[in-house]
Amino acid sequence: MGQGEASARGTAMEGDCLSCVKYLMFVFNFLIFLGGSFLLGVGVWVLVDPTGFREIVAANPLLFTGVYIVLAMGGMLFLLGFLGCCGAIRENKCLLLFFFMLILLIFLAELAAAILAFIFREHLTREYFTKELKRHYQGYNNTDVFTSTWNGIMNTFDCCGVNSPEDFKESLFKSLNHDDMVPAACCQRSSQPADMADPSQEQCLRGNMMFRNNKGCYSAVVDYFELYIYVAGASAIVVLTIELFAMVFAMCLFRGIQ
Repeated sequence: MGQGEASARGTAMEGDCLSCVKYLMFVFNFLIFLGGSFLLGVGVWVLVDPTGFREIVAANPLLFTGVYIVLAMGGMLFLLGFLGCCGAIRENKCLLLFFFMLILLIFLAELAAAILAFIFREHLTREYFTKELKRHYQGYNNTDVFTSTWNGIMNTFDCCGVNSPEDFKESLFKSLNHDDMVPAACCQRSSQPADMADPSQEQCLRGNMMFRNNKGCYSAVVDYFELYIYVAGASAIVVLTIELFAMVFAMCLFRGIQ
């Protein structure tokens, strides 16, 4: 009789633990689902907004790329949250297993990205970017991806070169544009209409420091993203931890379902 009561208590405790895991996983994934829905909504709104915000984003390559990253993240979180919620509330082993495999793939992809970032960290130095700029930047050929990307960076961050405008000396840009000391992307923005000649730009192209941006893009980008880099690092650790717990909850629930 004593053994029967102990067994019944053990079964009841297992059932309570399973219910606890089930509802914790549902709440956790419902929050993920809401977050994904919010990101999807923001991304779609920016793309279809008729009031002109879409044109502002489209004119900035960095913001335009960011919108699609937000959409991709929102879609992924939406799918994960939906699968997790359905798998938990319906106690469906197939959905839980699919959720576990999807989380595992994302976890491994993030881990691989972190390892690659560590291995290729020397490619993020000033020297590397300066060498690449001198070799490949053409100045006015916007059909070239490297050139158009650098033009977008210099226009967005009001900077010039990697370290300073001096980076364009003895470069491919200088060999293609003998009369210009710096590209037009380095010039300070003018309020002059586009169809009128801008004397300040002429002065800038000739090397006048008063009419050009003199700060290097490496410092400008690092200064701009300094806070975000630390936030992104902390967020990555939190996300990896949450993913580990999500996999543990999913597997516990999967094994507990009869």
